[in-house]
Amino acid sequence: MDLGLKGKIAIVGGASMGIGYGIARALAAEGARVVMTARREPALLKAAEQLRTETGADVLPIQGDGRRAEDCARVVETVVSKFGGIDILVNNDGAPPLGDLATFDDAAWAKAVEQNLMYVVRMARHSVPHMAKRGGGSILNIAALSALQPAVGFGLSVATWNGVIGFAKTLSLEIAAQNININTICPGYIETQRLEKVFTSQGDSEAMRASLTAEIPMRRIGTIEDVAHAVAMLVSPRGRYITGTTIAVDGGLLRSVR
Repeated sequence: MDLGLKGKIAIVGGASMGIGYGIARALAAEGARVVMTARREPALLKAAEQLRTETGADVLPIQGDGRRAEDCARVVETVVSKFGGIDILVNNDGAPPLGDLATFDDAAWAKAVEQNLMYVVRMARHSVPHMAKRGGGSILNIAALSALQPAVGFGLSVATWNGVIGFAKTLSLEIAAQNININTICPGYIETQRLEKVFTSQGDSEAMRASLTAEIPMRRIGTIEDVAHAVAMLVSPRGRYITGTTIAVDGGLLRSVR
């Protein structure tokens, strides 16, 4: 199926590895012109070269720290200068540290807010006017299932990603008339370095993996491609009528009717 992404200009955050790289690859494979951003420039440049080799796509790597207001502005300005506009924005930037909420001081909370919430706010604020000039666009935020089904140790993420969900829902009402949609995806257990870190933190990683897999109705840990394919559809013209939603990509793990 052709998703209609050929020639679309897409910014993908956290694209040097993991889910971010998988999303960039899925969009590139559909013919999009992909802007990859990440904090660590050596890893980003290596990932960009790999993506060019794998897909033959037009790829632009831009180093930037989503926690810094000036970097968010610079990324958008650079994309508009190089490519002439923005059609797709995928906000993805890892997650704050794990730990009990009572152990985090104000500095840790401020950092989490900058990384998870303000990054999304700033990138959207800078990108929406350029999408409107092109007749529409799509914004997709990557959160995690813990935002919908809280888990011990994930409090910083739960609190700040719920801010993202509220922001996205409200923004969807304000920009729908400009033919711009915004949605949030909450992946469940996905094969990433962060999940492996969770496994190893529990001591017996294989036992932990088996236990988590047993919780999932589909009886498997999700893949990066599972998330990337969902993103590609939602940001494409075929997903344009979907907006303001929060979607779990989790193999049925979420125990909720809402």
